[in-house]
Amino acid sequence: MHTLFHFAFNVKNLEDTRLFYGQILGCKEGRSTDTWVDFNFFGHQLSMHLGTPIETSVTGQVGDHLVPMPHFGLILNLPDWKQLADRLEKANIDFIMRPQLRFEGLPGEQWTMFFCDPSGNPMEIKGFASLEATFNT
Repeated sequence: MHTLFHFAFNVKNLEDTRLFYGQILGCKEGRSTDTWVDFNFFGHQLSMHLGTPIETSVTGQVGDHLVPMPHFGLILNLPDWKQLADRLEKANIDFIMRPQLRFEGLPGEQWTMFFCDPSGNPMEIKGFASLEATFNT
C-alpha cells in the first residue's frame, strides 16, 4: 500500500517559502491562495499557511548533537539524498547538522542532515541505501 503524508504548518512569508521549497528543494508548487500554498514534497503534500511558526527548542539528542524539537522530515533513497544534500550545500544552506553518516556498519545505518526553512521550521532529511532498512534495530 502506498500512502501519502499531509502536513500543514505556518510560515512567515509565502514568497520566501516558494523560493525555498520550489527552487532550492525542487518541490513542485500546487494550489494556493493569498494566505497558503501547497507543495509536492517528494510525493507528499505540505501546506504552508501564513502565521506564526510552531515554537521549537533544541532538546532532541541525535548522537552528539542537540537538534530542534519538534521537527519534520523525509527519508530518501541514498542517491536521491546525496543529490539533495549537494543542492543544499551549493545553495549555502545554514545547516544545523551538516550532511553526515550515522550508525555506520550498524542496523539503521543512515545519512542525515538538519536545517530550517526561511520561517525557522526545522527538518531532517535521511538517506538509506535501502528503504527497507528504515526500521532495522
